[in-house]
Amino acid sequence: MPQIEHTDYYSNILGISIKVEVTGHYGYPIIMFPTSQGQYTQNHDFHLNGSINWFVEQGKVKLYNIQTIDSWTFYDNAISPEQRIKNYEKYVQFLIQEYVPYIQKLHNTHRVAVAGASFGGYHAANFAFRFPDVVSHLFCLSGAFSIRNFMDGYSDDLVYFNCPKEFVKYDEAWKYKHMHIVLSTSDQDICKDKNLEMAAILQSKGIDYWYDERKWINHDWPLWRMVFPKFIGAFFS
Repeated sequence: MPQIEHTDYYSNILGISIKVEVTGHYGYPIIMFPTSQGQYTQNHDFHLNGSINWFVEQGKVKLYNIQTIDSWTFYDNAISPEQRIKNYEKYVQFLIQEYVPYIQKLHNTHRVAVAGASFGGYHAANFAFRFPDVVSHLFCLSGAFSIRNFMDGYSDDLVYFNCPKEFVKYDEAWKYKHMHIVLSTSDQDICKDKNLEMAAILQSKGIDYWYDERKWINHDWPLWRMVFPKFIGAFFS
C-alpha cells in the first residue's frame, strides 16, 4: 500500500489551515479535489485513489487530495451570492498564490496535474482553464463548467471568470495548447451534456482534448474508478 500522510497547510489568504492527504513517496504531483462538500479524504475513502495504486507505488505520480470550502462558498445559502463568489475566489487565489508554488518548489517542477470527479471536476477544470501555464494535465471526471446555478441570478466579473464554458470561448487558444485535457463522461451521466458542450468549445478553438464517453454506467464512483487508471496510464506509464 502507498504511504499516506495527513497534513495541514496554513493559508494566509484564507486565514485557515487547509487539510491535505498526501499519497505516495515520489512522482508527478496531482492535486485532487473531492465532490460537492466532500471531505479531503473522500477520493481515498471511495477508492478513486486506490484505482491508481500501481502508478503511485511505482513512483509515477504523487497525490495531493486537498480540502475545499464548498460549504462556505457555493453551498452557503446564508450568505449573499456576491459573498459566495468572493469566498471562492479567495480559495482559487490560495491555490495559485500559495499551494501550487509550494508544490512547484517541493517537486522542482513548473507544472502540476489536477483531477476531480463531479464538482471536484469543476474545481479542477476551473483552475486549469484559469491558470493554464501551471497545469500540464486536467483529468475532469463527470465535471461541470459553470457555477451560475449557485448564483441566484447574481453576476459580476468573478462569476464570469469562474465559468470556464464562458471565458474559454473568448480566450487565446495558444494558452492551452500544451495541456493534456481529459473530459470523461458516460451515456447515463447527468453531466454528459455539459461535457459535450465543453468539448465543442475546445473543438471550435482548435484546442486538443480527449473526450471519453462510457456506456451503461451512471454518474458515480464505479465510473470514475474504472476510467481514472486508463487516463493516468496513458500519460504516466
